[in-house]
Amino acid sequence: METWIQQVLTFLPEGSKYYFLIFFVALAESLPVAGLLVPGSTIIVLAGFLIVAGKGNLATLILVAGFGALFGDLLSLWLGKRYGGIFLRMRFFRHRRKMIRFAQNFFLTHGGKSLFFARFLGPIRGIVPFIAGLSHMPRRAASGYILFSSILWGICYPGLGYLGGSSLQQAQTLGARFGLAVFVMLLIVLVHYQVKKLFK
Repeated sequence: METWIQQVLTFLPEGSKYYFLIFFVALAESLPVAGLLVPGSTIIVLAGFLIVAGKGNLATLILVAGFGALFGDLLSLWLGKRYGGIFLRMRFFRHRRKMIRFAQNFFLTHGGKSLFFARFLGPIRGIVPFIAGLSHMPRRAASGYILFSSILWGICYPGLGYLGGSSLQQAQTLGARFGLAVFVMLLIVLVHYQVKKLFK
C-alpha cells in the first residue's frame, strides 16, 4: 500500500464517524456557499477508491453519499425559498454575480432538468436548487428531479472511485470521463431546446 494512502487512512475517523463525515461532505457541497469551498465530488471519489484499501463498505458509502446529496439539495431549495433575498444581498453573492446570473438563466431556461444536470456540474451544484427555491418552483416537482439526481450521483461517484481502485489516477480518469458524458448529455438537451424554439 502506498505511503500516502496509509497516512490518509490513519487520519480518517472510524465507523459511524467516518460515514457521518462523508454525509456531511456530500451535504455541504450542495449548499450555496459551502458548495464553492468543499470539493465534495473529489472526496467522494477518493472514499470509493479507499474501499479497495479496506476503508468502509461500498453499499454503505453509496447510501450515505446519496442521502447527503439529497438532503443538501433539499436544504438549498428551502434556503432559497425562505431566505433567498437575504442571501443575495450578502457580500459573498454580490461578488459572484456572473455565476448567480448564469445559474438563474440556466434554471429559467431548463426548469426541472437544470436541477438534475447541476448535480454533476461543480460550480453551480449548490446554486441551482437555491435559485429554484428563490423562484418558488413547486416543491414536489423539484424534489423529484433532486431525488433522481442524488441517487445517480450517490451511486456513480463512489462507484467510479471503487472501479478505479487499482490507482487513484485511474479513478480520476473515470471521474473525468463521467463528467464529460454528463456534459455531452447537457449539450444535447441545450441543442434540442434551441432547435425546438427555432421551429415553434
